[in-house]
Amino acid sequence: MTSQFSSLLRQLRSQAGLTQEELAQRSGLSVRTVRRLETGERANPQVATVRLLADALHLDPGRRAGLLAVADGQEPVLDSATPAEPPGPRPEPPEVPEPRPESPAVPGPRPEPPGVPEPRSEPPAVTGAPPESAFERRLAEAADDLAHAVGARLGREEELRRIHDPFPLPVRWQAAPESVMDHWENIRRASPGASAGPLDLAGRLPQITEVYRRVPSGRLVVLGRAGSGKSVLAARFVLDVLRTRERGEAVPVVFGLGSWNPTTTGFRDWLAGQLLRDHPGLAAAGRDEADLATTLVEAGRVLPVLDGFDELAAGLHRAALDALNATTLPLLVTSRPGEYAAVAGADALTAAAAVRLTDLTVTDLIDYLPRTTRRDGDATAWDPVLAELRDHPERPASANLRTVLTTPLMVGLARATHSAPTGPDPSVLLDTERFGSQHALEDHLLGSFIPTVYRDPDTRWDPERVRRWLGHLARHLDRLGTHDLAWWELGGSIRRGRRMVILGALSGLVVGLVSGLLFWLVGPPSTGQEPVNPLLIAVENWVGFGLAFALGHGVGLAIEGGPFAPARIRLRTRGGVRRLRARFAPRLLAGLAGGVGAGLILGLGNAAGHNPLGIVGSGFPGGLATGLGMGALTGLGWGLLAGLEAPMDIRSAVGPADLLRTNRRMVVTGFLGWGLVLGLAHVLMVAFAVGHLDPATLPFDLMIGPLIGLAISTCVTAWGQWLVFARVWLPLTGRLPWSVAAFLDDACRRGVLRQVGAVHQFRHARLQAHLGNT
Repeated sequence: MTSQFSSLLRQLRSQAGLTQEELAQRSGLSVRTVRRLETGERANPQVATVRLLADALHLDPGRRAGLLAVADGQEPVLDSATPAEPPGPRPEPPEVPEPRPESPAVPGPRPEPPGVPEPRSEPPAVTGAPPESAFERRLAEAADDLAHAVGARLGREEELRRIHDPFPLPVRWQAAPESVMDHWENIRRASPGASAGPLDLAGRLPQITEVYRRVPSGRLVVLGRAGSGKSVLAARFVLDVLRTRERGEAVPVVFGLGSWNPTTTGFRDWLAGQLLRDHPGLAAAGRDEADLATTLVEAGRVLPVLDGFDELAAGLHRAALDALNATTLPLLVTSRPGEYAAVAGADALTAAAAVRLTDLTVTDLIDYLPRTTRRDGDATAWDPVLAELRDHPERPASANLRTVLTTPLMVGLARATHSAPTGPDPSVLLDTERFGSQHALEDHLLGSFIPTVYRDPDTRWDPERVRRWLGHLARHLDRLGTHDLAWWELGGSIRRGRRMVILGALSGLVVGLVSGLLFWLVGPPSTGQEPVNPLLIAVENWVGFGLAFALGHGVGLAIEGGPFAPARIRLRTRGGVRRLRARFAPRLLAGLAGGVGAGLILGLGNAAGHNPLGIVGSGFPGGLATGLGMGALTGLGWGLLAGLEAPMDIRSAVGPADLLRTNRRMVVTGFLGWGLVLGLAHVLMVAFAVGHLDPATLPFDLMIGPLIGLAISTCVTAWGQWLVFARVWLPLTGRLPWSVAAFLDDACRRGVLRQVGAVHQFRHARLQAHLGNT
């Protein structure tokens, strides 16, 4: 019957004088959905969708009933002489309609209202509708690629966290108090003057998508205390939606709300920025000079799953809720109850229903924990502990342990520590002398987790050092006020002045040592120059270039407003005018700032007659001119580099290691080449000043130039910051291991960290807080 529905829909749309685009706009559906319904490509139209179409077409009761009947697979009962209602507002029907979201509905089949029969069959497709435009096709492909990347990452994360080993813990929920919810009439999109009652929102983990689809507004808040399974639920929701998603439809994506500042960044802009960080290929051009990430968000192709409303910085919860209320985007939000109730009590999230996760029971523990350890005869080590909890709940030891083991987080920690073959007997958890309170038990489980997961005798990491390194990372994140551990920000918690000194000293030292060594091996770079102590040359260049690098880094940080973000690009030979206009002047300014610092020191050395990088015989002005010239050329080259940047392949699922490799490859290639240009420029500068080309300058300049180019990269690129701070300074001071990348990847495999797009996060905020306070 769908061929009849397609024909009837086209006929009714034509009679109403509407195009497909106009019908889509009126109904709140996408143009793609309307087109697929009219061609028969989309089988089994949902009743909610048909009602939206009938409303948009202003059908009288007879035609409305006929359209619904055909959609249901019945023979149409239409009075063909009955004209369609004229355009214009008309009263809504008394029934509670389904949602009219700003973006496409959640992909996959929706449960039909009680009493509505399922569609009967899938008919043959009907041709004749206009084809999909090239842009719509590209947008659909971008959404599909994003869906694949998101699904692959979350699937790997579930495996690493052993969610299904042996089976997921039972995460359940009930409807939250109505004091934290909007009116049911708003949640159910009731017509003005109509009333609506509560929905049945109770469920468990496998039903999260079904429960979400019961909410006509497409807005759901999930409340739960620390460790109750909110993040696991968010990930399961995304994977379940992706499993039934149709091509080109909205993609559910988990966003960690802790990194959003709603007072400085709009909600949609922040969503697009997070997509760009985790999926750099979306930086490709979209519509109206916007990138694909922004275009996907604006087109409603992204369903935000906002994890951690409680993790917003203090004082931002009200502003965040106001920003979310300013949009009608469907979304799912997770939060601890207290932080959300504090703002929702005055004004809840508009049209959002809310559920609250419930505690695990002793029965859940009896079903789960014995299956996580090996049997010893007919029993397991957990059996006597669980029997005590079941049979003697009134005893203090049982009461403490029962209270602790009510969240998946604590059960998971207990399993990691006490279910392992070499782990301690779980009966120690009932020892009230060691653990006289709930907090003592929690501290024990949190504190035992790191030694337990690093207990492998073959591991390269010492557990005590691991605890110290992880503690530094936790405190680093606390100082930055975020849960996102980004490799390019590992030095970001150091004060700016100290960072400038560290970077200038280390990078300048390398240039000074190599220049002194070259001066000793190759000799003076200018014919007739008097011999000078190479050590003196090394010290002068160390101070001069160190000052230049420090000043350039400081100006660059001021321009960027924070740590340098990684270049999510590859080199290309044309285009990039928009990026060039935006970035050329600031980069040139940073280069000039560094040139001033280098010029002052080189000028002093040149005035003494022994600096090999100055112009021989020209005194202080010659050294200053050399520094300024090299600084200007550096800023010029770095600025022009912005015009040679293009997005990476949109299908690449980027993780921290991928982003690091890409940035390193681009930086080394670009700055080595530009360093060679600097060396040649210095040769020509000296030749112009003295009136002839001195061949003696070529070996020195062509060797020192590329090194200076690489040293410059440490000041103004994300990879350079990683090299100086994460690979040298922090390991040198004992705060991180020398193999930082390998350590972070290993921590992910052990379940201490998790990968979220291009960044890492601690497995849980409780673990981060515990390590930060240790």
